[in-house]
Amino acid sequence: MATAHPPEHPHIVVHSPALDGSRRVTSGEETLGVASHVDDVAELLRLADLYVTDVESSDLVEWQGGGPEDWPGLHEHHEHHQRHEPHEHHERHEHRGD
Repeated sequence: MATAHPPEHPHIVVHSPALDGSRRVTSGEETLGVASHVDDVAELLRLADLYVTDVESSDLVEWQGGGPEDWPGLHEHHEHHQRHEPHEHHERHEHRGD
């Protein structure tokens, strides 16, 4: 009589940040999606029925190119966008002599 082995948890990898700061998340050979925050990683795992209670400190998740707090491109982009945003909304009014 054969005994059933519990299913092995897949190898989950959060890959190094892309230029925009997003990070690809894979489970084995399958790409689960692209995350822009640690909460996105948890949601991608949940949608794949891979319930990891604490993605930041779990031994089941391998973080490549930085940990759960490393999303470099997004912070730089966000700060850059905030500095320039007020100028985008100013309208230029020309006064014409009628």
